[in-house]
Amino acid sequence: MIERIAWVLLSLVHLTPALALFRPALLTRLYCLPVDSPLFLLMQHRAVLFLVIVVIALWCAVDPAPRRLGSVALALSMGGFLMLWLAGGSPPALRTIAVVDAIGLLPLAYVAWRAFVHAPA
Repeated sequence: MIERIAWVLLSLVHLTPALALFRPALLTRLYCLPVDSPLFLLMQHRAVLFLVIVVIALWCAVDPAPRRLGSVALALSMGGFLMLWLAGGSPPALRTIAVVDAIGLLPLAYVAWRAFVHAPA
């Protein structure tokens, strides 16, 4: 049960940026990106990719089969952002996202451990 809750929490971490696909105004609120920016379309595509991450995490919450792949996908998403954020000088405008991803590493570590180390043979 704890594992399922962890997967749901991980899906929630990615839900707000995924919702930007359906509510483009979130892109302006989350990333201070004006609607007329040429990057707006790219960020909408990014919202689609976050929706993929949400679907993967929810799938992993109900089915153990994809949990290894889900762990890798979420680790790449969250860890990749954190590494880029740090390498990019830790921009203050993205600090909240970095903090949420860093906190999300705790349930991610748990589900990855369950998927790779503690999984039944």
